[in-house]
Amino acid sequence: MPIFLRALAGETLPVPPVWLMRQAGRYLPEYREVRAKAGSFLALCYNPELAAEVTLQPIRRFGFDAAILFSDILVVPQALGQKLWFVEGEGPRLEPVADAGRLAEIDRVATVSQLDPIVETVQRVRRTLPAATGFIGFCGAPWTVATYMVAGRGTPDQGPAKALFAKDPELFQAIVDRIVDASISYLNAQIAAGVDAVQIFDSWAGALGPDDFRRWCIAPTRRIVDGVRAVHPQARIIGFPRGAGRLIPEYVTGTGVDAVGLETDIDRSFAREAIQSIVPVQGHLDPLLLRAGGAELEKEIEMILTAFGDRPFIFNLGHGILPDTPIAHVERLLKAVRG
Repeated sequence: MPIFLRALAGETLPVPPVWLMRQAGRYLPEYREVRAKAGSFLALCYNPELAAEVTLQPIRRFGFDAAILFSDILVVPQALGQKLWFVEGEGPRLEPVADAGRLAEIDRVATVSQLDPIVETVQRVRRTLPAATGFIGFCGAPWTVATYMVAGRGTPDQGPAKALFAKDPELFQAIVDRIVDASISYLNAQIAAGVDAVQIFDSWAGALGPDDFRRWCIAPTRRIVDGVRAVHPQARIIGFPRGAGRLIPEYVTGTGVDAVGLETDIDRSFAREAIQSIVPVQGHLDPLLLRAGGAELEKEIEMILTAFGDRPFIFNLGHGILPDTPIAHVERLLKAVRG
């Protein structure tokens, strides 16, 4: 069994498995070459041959203990019928869903066939991936995906989504319900095609207060976990409620995830005693430190290993690797973790 899966199952390992969020990305010259060949980010996501290639590139170069499917969380609203495009240097754009009429225009549940190219990418990677390497699929959490669907883009405070659920909670719930249903179908298709585990990215979880966090983060994620396990009872599921901080223990027990990702600035003593005591944790190196390198990077890696290494733990970043991160720094990280 890959050591990544052993850690997810609750085993404490002498050397923790390591992978990095966004490990297939612009910091790799081979990725940039394939990205240029694809023509656009979305074209790359939906090209199984090229998406499989970039998924495997960091495994070939670095030997990470897990690969993560190359895709994007916003393929789910696109599968629901919402127009999606990316603006170079600025990020995703969608036609906003701000009222019931607009929701009705895109009101259809994603089917497996809608996302067939991504499922084929999973199959291609599975055939090629070394047996010792884990394979992670993923989706966006309903709250985070809904913030993009409502605003039509990323926002600094998720204000449009907050305004909508305050003004019309029934409409916001309807949006979340559609994301939940589509995400269950999507994750189940990924698992059937060959991923070993799935991660649910709730990138904007930290934008909500406790009551709203329970309603819009915990409750919908629990429905996804239950929907996946109804089809795949042994599925391993990682939650990543970025920024949730001291609400993470409640998130873990409320959602039923097998492990949880830790953001960069979480208090380590709290994370060790209140979170790692109940589930394996994953994280939480600052991507800025990885980019900077040097003595501070070495010191931080050692502190993370000291804090979490004697319990079930997966080494990762607290968010995605930055595009201008030197490859030598990634190599140094792996040497320090495995050394």
